[in-house]
Amino acid sequence: MAAKLAGAGGGRYAVDLNNEINVTPFVDVMLVLLIIFMVAAPLASVSIKVALPPANSKPQPKPPKVVYISIKENGDLYIGDFATDLSELPNALRQAMGVAPGAQTTERVFIRGDQNVEYGKFLDVMNTLQDNGFYSVALVGEDRSGVHK
Repeated sequence: MAAKLAGAGGGRYAVDLNNEINVTPFVDVMLVLLIIFMVAAPLASVSIKVALPPANSKPQPKPPKVVYISIKENGDLYIGDFATDLSELPNALRQAMGVAPGAQTTERVFIRGDQNVEYGKFLDVMNTLQDNGFYSVALVGEDRSGVHK
């Protein structure tokens, strides 16, 4: 069953077609998103120096031969207790591990870095290790009890 609201001429209840896009809801959504991004953008940038917290991971079993690279706050490098520099690091590390010069190794290298060491110096060490075939690297942190590992 059907009903007719208006006659052929349109009459009182005739509704014209609206073929224009209503952009008001679109503009409202865009303004809300703009405000959200304006508030969130400064929070996403990191511009404050922080002292990173100690490691919280469970202690791993030590391999039979442990080789530590230590990076002091001033950037001095040590393999075990012996001082070295960045250019001599790969050869000195191979010697400490008992690996032939130029040979790659799968043994893990442990890096102990002072919490105040410059990040660039730390990355220099990491890049030197990677460029010379040392791909298994572990970072040593201080556990919650304050005992160095």
